[in-house]
Amino acid sequence: MKDMKKFISFMMLFILSAACLHARTVDISAAYIGASHFDQVRVGALMAPTLNVLTGIEAKTIHERTFKDPVYAINVPVRLDFDFLKLDLTPFYYFKNKSDTPLFQDASAYGISARLIMALEDDQVNDLYTHAVIGISYANQRGTVFYDEGNFSNKDYSQMAYTLELHKNFFRAFGFEAAASVFQYPDGITGVAGLRSIMNQQDLAFTQTFDVTHDLAKYMLGARVTRMWPDNNATLYLGYRYGEYYTADPEHSIIIGNSFAATRSISADIAYNHVRTIHDENKRDILYARLLVSF
Repeated sequence: MKDMKKFISFMMLFILSAACLHARTVDISAAYIGASHFDQVRVGALMAPTLNVLTGIEAKTIHERTFKDPVYAINVPVRLDFDFLKLDLTPFYYFKNKSDTPLFQDASAYGISARLIMALEDDQVNDLYTHAVIGISYANQRGTVFYDEGNFSNKDYSQMAYTLELHKNFFRAFGFEAAASVFQYPDGITGVAGLRSIMNQQDLAFTQTFDVTHDLAKYMLGARVTRMWPDNNATLYLGYRYGEYYTADPEHSIIIGNSFAATRSISADIAYNHVRTIHDENKRDILYARLLVSF
Protein backbone atom coordinates (compact mmCIF):
# COMPACT_ATOMS: atom_id res chain seq x y z
CA MET A 1 0.00 0.00 0.00
CA LYS A 2 2.83 2.39 0.81
CA ASP A 3 4.49 1.60 -2.51
CA MET A 4 1.21 2.22 -4.34
CA LYS A 5 1.03 5.65 -2.72
CA LYS A 6 4.55 6.29 -4.00
CA PHE A 7 3.36 5.42 -7.51
CA ILE A 8 0.46 7.84 -7.31
CA SER A 9 2.78 10.56 -5.99
CA PHE A 10 5.22 9.93 -8.86
CA MET A 11 2.45 10.21 -11.45
CA MET A 12 0.95 13.37 -9.98
CA LEU A 13 4.38 14.98 -9.72
CA PHE A 14 5.16 14.15 -13.34
CA ILE A 15 1.87 15.50 -14.70
CA LEU A 16 2.25 18.71 -12.70
CA SER A 17 5.83 19.06 -13.93
CA ALA A 18 4.67 18.62 -17.52
CA ALA A 19 2.13 21.36 -17.09
CA CYS A 20 4.69 23.69 -15.50
CA LEU A 21 7.15 23.07 -18.32
CA HIS A 22 4.50 23.72 -21.01
CA ALA A 23 5.39 20.46 -22.75
CA ARG A 24 4.62 20.25 -26.46
CA THR A 25 2.70 17.00 -25.97
CA VAL A 26 1.72 14.84 -23.05
CA ASP A 27 0.67 11.18 -23.46
CA ILE A 28 -1.10 9.37 -20.64
CA SER A 29 -1.39 5.59 -20.95
CA ALA A 30 -2.92 2.72 -19.02
CA ALA A 31 -2.46 -0.96 -19.80
CA TYR A 32 -3.65 -4.29 -18.45
CA ILE A 33 -1.97 -7.65 -19.05
CA GLY A 34 -3.66 -10.75 -17.71
CA ALA A 35 -3.15 -14.51 -17.65
CA SER A 36 -3.93 -17.43 -15.37
CA HIS A 37 -0.65 -16.98 -13.48
CA PHE A 38 -0.43 -13.19 -13.17
CA ASP A 39 -2.16 -9.82 -13.53
CA GLN A 40 -0.27 -6.66 -14.42
CA VAL A 41 -1.35 -3.02 -14.51
CA ARG A 42 0.77 -0.25 -16.02
CA VAL A 43 0.19 3.49 -15.82
CA GLY A 44 2.50 5.91 -17.59
CA ALA A 45 2.98 9.46 -18.78
CA LEU A 46 5.30 10.81 -21.47
CA MET A 47 5.99 14.40 -22.37
CA ALA A 48 8.03 16.19 -25.02
CA PRO A 49 9.41 19.34 -23.37
CA THR A 50 11.52 20.14 -26.46
CA LEU A 51 11.80 18.99 -30.07
CA ASN A 52 14.68 16.65 -29.20
CA VAL A 53 13.66 15.20 -25.84
CA LEU A 54 10.92 12.78 -24.82
CA THR A 55 10.74 11.68 -21.20
CA GLY A 56 8.31 10.32 -18.65
CA ILE A 57 7.60 7.69 -16.05
CA GLU A 58 5.79 4.35 -15.97
CA ALA A 59 4.59 2.66 -12.81
CA LYS A 60 3.51 -0.96 -12.79
CA THR A 61 2.17 -3.45 -10.33
CA ILE A 62 2.32 -7.20 -10.95
CA HIS A 63 0.36 -9.75 -8.95
CA GLU A 64 1.89 -13.18 -9.50
CA ARG A 65 0.38 -16.31 -8.07
CA THR A 66 3.83 -17.43 -6.82
CA PHE A 67 4.43 -14.31 -4.67
CA LYS A 68 2.61 -13.40 -1.49
CA ASP A 69 2.53 -9.65 -2.17
CA PRO A 70 2.22 -7.65 -5.42
CA VAL A 71 5.41 -6.55 -7.13
CA TYR A 72 5.87 -2.80 -7.69
CA ALA A 73 8.25 -1.23 -10.19
CA ILE A 74 8.91 2.03 -12.02
CA ASN A 75 10.54 2.82 -15.37
CA VAL A 76 11.86 6.27 -16.35
CA PRO A 77 12.19 6.35 -20.17
CA VAL A 78 14.18 9.12 -21.86
CA ARG A 79 14.56 9.54 -25.65
CA LEU A 80 17.10 11.89 -27.19
CA ASP A 81 16.40 12.64 -30.87
CA PHE A 82 19.29 13.72 -33.10
CA ASP A 83 17.45 13.41 -36.45
CA PHE A 84 19.10 10.31 -37.96
CA LEU A 85 20.22 9.05 -34.56
CA LYS A 86 18.06 8.39 -31.51
CA LEU A 87 19.04 7.20 -28.05
CA ASP A 88 16.55 5.52 -25.72
CA LEU A 89 17.52 5.17 -22.06
CA THR A 90 15.22 3.43 -19.57
CA PRO A 91 16.36 3.07 -15.96
CA PHE A 92 14.10 0.76 -13.93
CA TYR A 93 13.70 -0.11 -10.28
CA TYR A 94 11.77 -2.86 -8.47
CA PHE A 95 10.77 -2.10 -4.90
CA LYS A 96 11.71 -4.68 -2.29
CA ASN A 97 9.25 -7.55 -2.02
CA LYS A 98 9.29 -9.16 1.38
CA SER A 99 9.65 -12.92 1.19
CA ASP A 100 7.05 -15.15 2.82
CA THR A 101 9.78 -17.75 3.42
CA PRO A 102 12.46 -16.73 5.98
CA LEU A 103 15.12 -18.81 4.22
CA PHE A 104 14.80 -16.76 1.04
CA GLN A 105 16.15 -13.24 0.66
CA ASP A 106 13.82 -10.30 0.14
CA ALA A 107 13.84 -9.65 -3.61
CA SER A 108 14.48 -6.37 -5.45
CA ALA A 109 16.14 -5.26 -8.69
CA TYR A 110 17.42 -2.28 -10.62
CA GLY A 111 19.00 -1.70 -13.99
CA ILE A 112 19.06 0.27 -17.22
CA SER A 113 18.24 -0.48 -20.84
CA ALA A 114 19.87 1.51 -23.67
CA ARG A 115 18.90 1.43 -27.36
CA LEU A 116 20.68 3.29 -30.16
CA ILE A 117 18.40 3.73 -33.18
CA MET A 118 20.10 4.59 -36.47
CA ALA A 119 18.11 5.72 -39.51
CA LEU A 120 19.60 3.96 -42.54
CA GLU A 121 16.73 5.30 -44.67
CA ASP A 122 14.37 8.12 -43.76
CA ASP A 123 12.26 9.22 -46.73
CA GLN A 124 9.68 11.53 -45.15
CA VAL A 125 8.14 12.44 -48.51
CA ASN A 126 7.15 8.84 -49.27
CA ASP A 127 6.95 7.85 -45.59
CA LEU A 128 9.56 5.08 -45.92
CA TYR A 129 12.16 4.10 -43.35
CA THR A 130 14.84 1.56 -42.47
CA HIS A 131 16.15 1.56 -38.90
CA ALA A 132 18.94 -0.44 -37.28
CA VAL A 133 18.87 -0.77 -33.49
CA ILE A 134 21.65 -1.73 -31.09
CA GLY A 135 20.59 -2.48 -27.51
CA ILE A 136 22.58 -3.04 -24.32
CA SER A 137 20.95 -3.65 -20.94
CA TYR A 138 22.20 -4.30 -17.42
CA ALA A 139 20.37 -5.45 -14.30
CA ASN A 140 21.28 -6.36 -10.75
CA GLN A 141 18.84 -8.61 -8.92
CA ARG A 142 18.80 -9.26 -5.22
CA GLY A 143 17.25 -12.64 -4.63
CA THR A 144 17.91 -16.34 -4.13
CA VAL A 145 20.02 -18.39 -6.56
CA PHE A 146 19.30 -22.14 -6.70
CA TYR A 147 22.00 -24.58 -7.80
CA ASP A 148 21.94 -28.00 -9.48
CA GLU A 149 23.21 -29.69 -6.32
CA GLY A 150 20.04 -28.65 -4.48
CA ASN A 151 21.51 -25.89 -2.32
CA PHE A 152 20.77 -22.18 -2.64
CA SER A 153 22.35 -18.83 -1.83
CA ASN A 154 20.89 -15.42 -1.03
CA LYS A 155 22.93 -12.94 -3.06
CA ASP A 156 23.02 -10.21 -5.69
CA TYR A 157 22.98 -11.60 -9.22
CA SER A 158 23.73 -9.50 -12.29
CA GLN A 159 23.04 -10.02 -15.96
CA MET A 160 23.32 -8.24 -19.30
CA ALA A 161 21.52 -8.43 -22.64
CA TYR A 162 22.71 -7.45 -26.11
CA THR A 163 20.19 -6.90 -28.91
CA LEU A 164 20.30 -6.22 -32.65
CA GLU A 165 17.15 -5.15 -34.48
CA LEU A 166 16.12 -4.15 -38.00
CA HIS A 167 12.92 -2.19 -38.66
CA LYS A 168 11.69 -1.52 -42.19
CA ASN A 169 8.46 -0.58 -43.94
CA PHE A 170 7.28 -1.15 -47.51
CA PHE A 171 4.87 0.84 -49.71
CA ARG A 172 3.45 2.69 -46.64
CA ALA A 173 1.42 -0.45 -46.03
CA PHE A 174 3.65 -3.11 -44.47
CA GLY A 175 6.21 -3.14 -41.70
CA PHE A 176 8.81 -5.75 -40.80
CA GLU A 177 10.91 -6.11 -37.66
CA ALA A 178 13.57 -8.69 -36.85
CA ALA A 179 15.45 -8.97 -33.55
CA ALA A 180 18.09 -11.16 -31.92
CA SER A 181 19.12 -10.98 -28.26
CA VAL A 182 21.83 -12.79 -26.31
CA PHE A 183 22.22 -12.79 -22.54
CA GLN A 184 25.34 -12.69 -20.37
CA TYR A 185 25.75 -13.46 -16.66
CA PRO A 186 28.82 -11.75 -15.13
CA ASP A 187 28.33 -13.64 -11.85
CA GLY A 188 28.38 -16.99 -13.69
CA ILE A 189 25.68 -19.34 -14.93
CA THR A 190 27.42 -22.72 -14.47
CA GLY A 191 25.46 -24.92 -12.09
CA VAL A 192 22.61 -22.42 -11.68
CA ALA A 193 19.22 -24.17 -11.73
CA GLY A 194 17.03 -21.14 -11.11
CA LEU A 195 16.67 -17.68 -9.64
CA ARG A 196 13.99 -16.47 -7.25
CA SER A 197 13.60 -12.94 -8.58
CA ILE A 198 10.84 -10.38 -8.99
CA MET A 199 12.35 -8.77 -12.11
CA ASN A 200 10.66 -9.35 -15.45
CA GLN A 201 13.23 -10.26 -18.09
CA GLN A 202 11.30 -8.15 -20.61
CA ASP A 203 12.92 -5.08 -19.01
CA LEU A 204 16.22 -6.19 -20.53
CA ALA A 205 14.94 -6.94 -24.04
CA PHE A 206 11.42 -7.14 -25.44
CA THR A 207 11.14 -10.63 -26.90
CA GLN A 208 7.72 -10.72 -28.58
CA THR A 209 5.80 -11.74 -25.49
CA PHE A 210 3.75 -10.03 -22.78
CA ASP A 211 4.51 -12.82 -20.32
CA VAL A 212 6.23 -12.13 -17.02
CA THR A 213 9.30 -14.37 -17.07
CA HIS A 214 12.04 -14.89 -14.51
CA ASP A 215 13.85 -17.73 -16.27
CA LEU A 216 17.43 -17.01 -17.32
CA ALA A 217 17.67 -16.88 -21.10
CA LYS A 218 20.46 -17.90 -23.48
CA TYR A 219 19.22 -16.15 -26.62
CA MET A 220 16.03 -14.96 -28.35
CA LEU A 221 15.14 -14.71 -32.04
CA GLY A 222 12.02 -12.85 -33.06
CA ALA A 223 10.19 -11.15 -35.93
CA ARG A 224 7.05 -9.09 -36.46
CA VAL A 225 5.00 -8.33 -39.58
CA THR A 226 2.60 -5.37 -39.54
CA ARG A 227 -0.14 -4.30 -41.91
CA MET A 228 -0.44 -0.52 -41.59
CA TRP A 229 -3.04 2.08 -42.54
CA PRO A 230 -1.14 5.32 -41.77
CA ASP A 231 -3.98 7.63 -42.79
CA ASN A 232 -6.28 5.95 -40.26
CA ASN A 233 -3.60 5.41 -37.61
CA ALA A 234 -4.39 1.69 -37.49
CA THR A 235 -2.37 -1.55 -37.69
CA LEU A 236 -2.71 -5.32 -37.57
CA TYR A 237 0.40 -7.19 -36.44
CA LEU A 238 1.71 -10.72 -36.02
CA GLY A 239 4.83 -11.46 -33.96
CA TYR A 240 6.82 -14.63 -33.32
CA ARG A 241 9.72 -15.45 -31.01
CA TYR A 242 11.81 -18.54 -30.26
CA GLY A 243 13.98 -18.59 -27.16
CA GLU A 244 16.28 -20.94 -25.28
CA TYR A 245 16.93 -20.77 -21.53
CA TYR A 246 19.44 -22.02 -18.99
CA THR A 247 16.72 -22.59 -16.39
CA ALA A 248 13.71 -23.66 -18.50
CA ASP A 249 12.74 -25.49 -21.68
CA PRO A 250 12.94 -23.64 -25.02
CA GLU A 251 9.68 -21.98 -25.97
CA HIS A 252 7.68 -20.34 -28.75
CA SER A 253 5.66 -17.15 -28.47
CA ILE A 254 3.06 -15.80 -30.91
CA ILE A 255 1.42 -12.37 -30.68
CA ILE A 256 -1.61 -11.23 -32.70
CA GLY A 257 -2.69 -7.63 -32.20
CA ASN A 258 -4.61 -4.62 -33.45
CA SER A 259 -3.93 -0.96 -32.74
CA PHE A 260 -6.31 1.79 -33.83
CA ALA A 261 -7.36 5.38 -33.18
CA ALA A 262 -10.71 5.75 -31.42
CA THR A 263 -10.65 9.56 -31.70
CA ARG A 264 -8.04 12.15 -32.69
CA SER A 265 -6.58 12.03 -29.18
CA ILE A 266 -7.42 8.51 -27.99
CA SER A 267 -5.93 5.29 -29.35
CA ALA A 268 -6.01 1.66 -28.26
CA ASP A 269 -3.90 -1.47 -28.66
CA ILE A 270 -5.34 -4.95 -28.06
CA ALA A 271 -3.38 -8.19 -28.43
CA TYR A 272 -3.43 -11.92 -27.69
CA ASN A 273 -0.22 -13.79 -26.83
CA HIS A 274 0.18 -17.59 -26.81
CA VAL A 275 3.34 -19.02 -25.23
CA ARG A 276 4.29 -22.70 -25.08
CA THR A 277 7.39 -24.81 -24.50
CA ILE A 278 8.65 -27.00 -27.33
CA HIS A 279 7.18 -30.12 -25.65
CA ASP A 280 3.83 -28.39 -24.96
CA GLU A 281 4.27 -29.02 -21.24
CA ASN A 282 3.75 -25.37 -20.30
CA LYS A 283 1.16 -23.31 -22.19
CA ARG A 284 0.07 -19.78 -21.36
CA ASP A 285 -2.56 -17.54 -22.92
CA ILE A 286 -2.08 -13.84 -22.24
CA LEU A 287 -4.31 -10.85 -23.02
CA TYR A 288 -3.01 -7.31 -23.48
CA ALA A 289 -5.00 -4.04 -23.66
CA ARG A 290 -3.63 -0.49 -23.70
CA LEU A 291 -5.31 2.90 -23.90
CA LEU A 292 -3.40 6.07 -24.82
CA VAL A 293 -4.65 9.65 -24.45
CA SER A 294 -2.70 12.55 -25.99
CA PHE A 295 -3.17 16.21 -25.27
